[in-house]
Amino acid sequence: MLMLFMAFAPDAIAGHISGTEIRSSEAKLGPAELGVIVNDDDPLSIKIARYYKAKRRIPDANMIHVHFKPGNSVMSSMEFKKVKAVVDAATPPHVQAYALTWTVPYRVECMSMTSAFAFGFDKAYCSNICGPTKLSPYFDSDSRRPYDDYHMRPTMALAGKNFYEVKKLIDRGVASDHTFPKGTGFLVSTSDKARNVRAVMYPEIIQQYFNSPLDLRLVRADYIVNRAKVLFYFTGVKYVKKLKTNRFVPGAIADHLTSAGGDLDSHGDQMSSLRWLEAGATGSYGAVVEPCNYPEKFPAPEIVINHYYHGETLIESYWKSVAWPGQGIFIGEPLAAPFAPRF
Repeated sequence: MLMLFMAFAPDAIAGHISGTEIRSSEAKLGPAELGVIVNDDDPLSIKIARYYKAKRRIPDANMIHVHFKPGNSVMSSMEFKKVKAVVDAATPPHVQAYALTWTVPYRVECMSMTSAFAFGFDKAYCSNICGPTKLSPYFDSDSRRPYDDYHMRPTMALAGKNFYEVKKLIDRGVASDHTFPKGTGFLVSTSDKARNVRAVMYPEIIQQYFNSPLDLRLVRADYIVNRAKVLFYFTGVKYVKKLKTNRFVPGAIADHLTSAGGDLDSHGDQMSSLRWLEAGATGSYGAVVEPCNYPEKFPAPEIVINHYYHGETLIESYWKSVAWPGQGIFIGEPLAAPFAPRF
C-alpha cells in the first residue's frame, strides 16, 4: 500500500530546474561506453543483443556474456553475485553504463535488476518497511562518466514481451537521435491523492519552461486521450486508461507513480511499465517492490526533462532524475538522444 511521505521540500527539488541552462553534449554516453549484457542461456536475449549491437554499432569488446536460467521474475542475491562477478571481470574499464537484453528477471530480492547491476547488490538501496534508502551519487549530477566518477554504471533493460516489441523499441530510440522533436510534455495531475505526489511540482516546471520552445502542459485529469506527438507523460495512478489512443514521438519518456509498475510480467490491478513501451514510449520506470510514495524513489520530471532537453541520453537523464533508485527498474533504449546535436 502506498503511503504519503515527502523527504525533500519542494523548493529543494525546484532548485535543480533550468529551462535556459545550456550544456555541452559532446561527451554524452555513446556506443563505445555502453556494455551490453546478454544471457547466453536465453535465445530471446541473444537475439535482442545481436540486433542492438548492429543498430547501435556496439563494439565487440563491449558485449558481455553471462549464463543463468531464464524465465524467473526474481533472482536470488547469491545467484546474482555470481553473475555480477562474471560481468565485472569481462567489462572493459572504459564502459560507463550497461544495457540488459532481457525482461525477466527484473528483480534481485529487494532491489531492481538495473540498480543491482549499477551498484552491486546492496540492501542499503532497498527498504521493506516503507523507509528511505541510500542516495544515488549520480542524482542530478553533471557527470558524463559515472563509472569513473562514482564507480557505478547506470543500467537500463531493453525490455519487451517478445522480440518484435523490443525491436520496435530499439528502432524508436535510434530514430529519435538529433531530431529535436516538436512534441508535447503532459504533466498529468490525477484524483489519486496517494499517487499524485509529484504534481506539487508541476506548476513550477511549467513556469520554468514558459519562454522556451519546449511545450509542457499541466492537465488536471486521470488520463489524456487522443493526443498526438506526446514527448513526456508523467502521472500518478494505478492504471493508465486510454493509453493506446495517444501517439508518442520517438524518444518519448513516460511513467506512472504506483507501487508495482516494475513488476514487468504482472497481470494484477496495477499497470506494468511495459505498457508504456508497447504504446510507443522509448523509456519508462517502475517500482519492483513496495516503495511507498516517496517522490525520491521515482523520477523527478523536472530533472529528467532538464537533462534530456539539454542533450543527454535517455539512460543518463532518467537515472539522474531518481534520488533513491534501488527499488525501481529503468526500461527503454538507453542511447536515445533526441535533443543531442550532431557533431
